[in-house]
Amino acid sequence: MNTSRALFVTAAAWLAAAGVAAAQPAEIRIGIIGTDTSHVIAFTRLINDRADPNHVAGARVVAAFRGGSPEIEASRTRIDRFAAELTTQWGVEFVDSIEALCARVDAVLLESVDGRAHLEQVRPVFTAKKRVFIDKPLTASYADARAIAKLSRESGVPFFSASSLRFDDDLQALSNRDQHGGLNGAFTFGPENLEPHHPDLFWYGIHAVEMLYTLLGPGCEQVTRVKTESGDTVTGRWTDGRIGTMRGLLKGRQEYGAVAFGTKAVLATPVPMKSDYHGLVVEIVKFFQTGVSPVAPEETLEIMAFMEAAELSKARGGAPVALADVTGTR
Repeated sequence: MNTSRALFVTAAAWLAAAGVAAAQPAEIRIGIIGTDTSHVIAFTRLINDRADPNHVAGARVVAAFRGGSPEIEASRTRIDRFAAELTTQWGVEFVDSIEALCARVDAVLLESVDGRAHLEQVRPVFTAKKRVFIDKPLTASYADARAIAKLSRESGVPFFSASSLRFDDDLQALSNRDQHGGLNGAFTFGPENLEPHHPDLFWYGIHAVEMLYTLLGPGCEQVTRVKTESGDTVTGRWTDGRIGTMRGLLKGRQEYGAVAFGTKAVLATPVPMKSDYHGLVVEIVKFFQTGVSPVAPEETLEIMAFMEAAELSKARGGAPVALADVTGTR
């Protein structure tokens, strides 16, 4: 052992013997943009409440900017209630601008329910060089999603966006190749609540779409869509011949679930799936710490293109639509 290494080991041993704890990494200070979703309460509780058995260590929510979209009922009717809870229960400080928020924090949760607002709201975050998680829906159009990805590249600041269902334990178990031997296709389903300012799938159907991509990965080249009053079905054809279908539930019982068609077995999640936010929040904090997104931006953009192509297919009476027609990459 060289002299410097020996001195280091000796010093570390002396500190340990003296009961002096090694310095711990500083907690990441998180700021929230948009307090009009229950996610801000659920995420903050998991991050800030050390007594919670599912507590996610390494960060703390310290500041927030209200945001809000008056024309969207789900925003207008909830923003004050969630803002008040953040203040009274978790001591979160409120600021008057996104720029002021960025000056107080190390990373940002962009939580506004209105996907149309995300592009403009994230601009100052990239300018301030803060890593950002953008909650669903990433945007209300593929064009805005592509613009966000471009800003991320140009600023050198990574972003991450995903549905919490992607990290559900039941779905992750279903994606285990050892069980199915490789997938030939998949079927996913979930509620498709609608919001008039967003294309159909962007508001809530995103969950079932993201579940489909969790199982099959990127590579879809074409979609067809059939929608009636009873349900909404989008089928994608992947470049390697695999078929993936998502069903948006419009009537009847509202549950999430998936079926994986493997070479060795056909497997399904329990219904209902036992979904929560813990897995997603773990990935968010890890992303804030490392700057490495668990979902590549290219896959996130393809998911947005998939949903926009589905919207075009509906408008064309169920005709097939190539994702390249949306992305312009023919």
